Amino acid sequence: MTETSGRGREETQEERADRQWSELLQELRVAQTGVQILFGFLLAVVFQSRFEELGDVDRNIYVVTVMLGSATAAALIGPVSYHRLLTGRRMKPETVIWASRMTVLGLVLLFCTMCSTLLLILRVALHNETALWLVGGMALWFLICWFVFPLWAIARGHSGPRETDTDDMDDMDSTGDRGRGA
Repeated sequence: MTETSGRGREETQEERADRQWSELLQELRVAQTGVQILFGFLLAVVFQSRFEELGDVDRNIYVVTVMLGSATAAALIGPVSYHRLLTGRRMKPETVIWASRMTVLGLVLLFCTMCSTLLLILRVALHNETALWLVGGMALWFLICWFVFPLWAIARGHSGPRETDTDDMDDMDSTGDRGRGA
């Protein structure tokens, strides 16, 4: 059965879920690569000789940054595990919804990880409060690029509801199962 819902795209719910999953995988590839490089850098820092020279505040920032990096990696790699464990169970639309949510969480955690990393590096490099101002400015830039611009596009584009949040969730009963016996 083909659905159009006035969106101009004719595809079944399963085709839509497959398309959305493919799009999400492409997005995750970009984010995961950056996270893996950043996390690898963070893990190597502790083994550098200058690490011993860090004060308590900078060591605490480092620990927080490594934990944030770990949480970011988990959130951005999580959709792959979710998909793998649910493959073949006819739950692709639900998988896409939850993987998308995990990806947004991963982006928020990546924002925090990058700000924390910048804070650590700039504190070590500058040894003054200028580091906080620079991190604050960059945090604002991240927010604008990652969240404000997309939200602004939604507001200006007069877009309708997200297809995964409306069509897929409406078909589920209160237990999270599809009413048609999936």
